[in-house]
Amino acid sequence: MYENTQPIEREALLKKANALIAEHQDYFSGLHATGVEQNGDILVFRGDYFLDQQGLPTRKSTTVFNVFKYLAQQLSSQYHLKS
Repeated sequence: MYENTQPIEREALLKKANALIAEHQDYFSGLHATGVEQNGDILVFRGDYFLDQQGLPTRKSTTVFNVFKYLAQQLSSQYHLKS
């Protein structure tokens, strides 16, 4: 299933992901990935989505979504989580 990607430990992947986040043009303080799951061939990143008091998205939420989507695109083609 994962013939074209390298296995990686969850913590090592999060370290790589957070380094990419810090270099991203839309980075802001507090934006970081705290978790990752394997969903088929796609890595799904988790973290604070900066919702308002009613649980609704804010401007930062859109940025977080887009950065996590960027991580999924960049890292899913290179890695898969070790079982």
